[in-house]
Amino acid sequence: MKLLRYITRRLFIAIPQLVIITVFVFFLMRLLPANPVAGIVGLDPTKAAIHQAQKSLGLAASIPSQFVTFVKGIFEHGSLGNSWVTGTSINGEIAKHFPITLQLMFLGFLFALVIAIPLGVISALRPGGRLDRGIFVYGMFAGAAPDFWWGLLFILLFVFTAHIFPIPVGLLSPGTTPPTSITGFSLVDSLITGNFAAFRSLMEHYLLPSFTMAFVLTGPIVKMIRQNMIRFQRSEFILYAKAAGLAPRKIATYTLRNAISPVLTLVGILFGFELGGAVLIETVFSLNGLGQYAVERTLALDYPAIQGVVLVMTAFSLFVYLVMDVLYSLIDPRISY
Repeated sequence: MKLLRYITRRLFIAIPQLVIITVFVFFLMRLLPANPVAGIVGLDPTKAAIHQAQKSLGLAASIPSQFVTFVKGIFEHGSLGNSWVTGTSINGEIAKHFPITLQLMFLGFLFALVIAIPLGVISALRPGGRLDRGIFVYGMFAGAAPDFWWGLLFILLFVFTAHIFPIPVGLLSPGTTPPTSITGFSLVDSLITGNFAAFRSLMEHYLLPSFTMAFVLTGPIVKMIRQNMIRFQRSEFILYAKAAGLAPRKIATYTLRNAISPVLTLVGILFGFELGGAVLIETVFSLNGLGQYAVERTLALDYPAIQGVVLVMTAFSLFVYLVMDVLYSLIDPRISY
C-alpha cells in the first residue's frame, strides 16, 4: 500500500514535468527561424502555393490553435498526428523504431552491469593493487573516446578482420525471414513465434553495438561500485559484522547490497542520457532506431514527428527514473516511501 502511494505521488510530479516539456518543445519549434514550408513549395513559390502548403501542414492557424489541435488529438484519439514527410501516423512510426532502441539499450546495460559489478567488487577488495590499477586504466581508456569511434573500431576488428560478426547492414541477415510482429520487439517476437533463425540473426546484429555501448558505460559504473564498496567496508556495521565473525561471503553480500544502491541512480541517469545519445551507435551499425529517426525528422523539419519523439522519450525517461527509485527503496530499507 505504501509503495502504491509512493508511485502515485511520483506520477503526480512526473505528469506536470511531461506537460511542461511538451509545451516548451511545441512553442519553441515554432519560434525558430526555420521554414518547413520551404521544403515543399520550392525556391520561387507563389503566395497561393505558400498558403496552400501552410494550410495542408496546419500552419495557417495561429500557434495557440495549433497547440489546441495537437492536445485534442492526444486526449481524444491518443494520436500524435501524421508525419509531414511520409504522411503516415507518428504513433506507427515510433512503434516501429522505438523497440529497436530499447532492445539495444537493454542489452547494452545488461552487458555493462554483468561486467561492471564483478570488476568493481574485485577492484575494491584490494585497492591499489595491480588488478585495481588495471581496472582503473580500463575505465579511463573506455571513456576516453566517443562510443561511435569505438563502434567503427570494433567493426574493423570484429567484422572485417576477425569475421566474428556479420556486416552491419540492418537487423537481419539477407534471406532471413523476419518474425511475425506481436509485441513489436523483434527479439521477443522471434522467441514467441519459434523463429529461432531470426532470433540468432538478430542477436548477431545486436551483440556488437550492445557491446560497444557496454564498453563505454562500464567505466563509470565500475568506479561507482568500487568507491562505494570501499566506503562501506569501513563503515561501522561492516566492522561489527567482521568482529562478530560472519563469513567473508556474507559480509561481501551486505557490502555490495549497500554499494549497489547509488549505482541504480547512476544507471538511471546514464539510461536517460543514452536514450538520446544512442543515435550515433544506431547510425554506425545501421539499426534505424528511434534516435536515428529523430535526427532524420529534425533535419526535415517534421514538427509532428519531433514533438512525438520528445514526448515519448520524456515519458519513458520519467518511467525509468520511477522504476529506479522504487528499486532503490526496495534494496535499501532505510529509504521510506
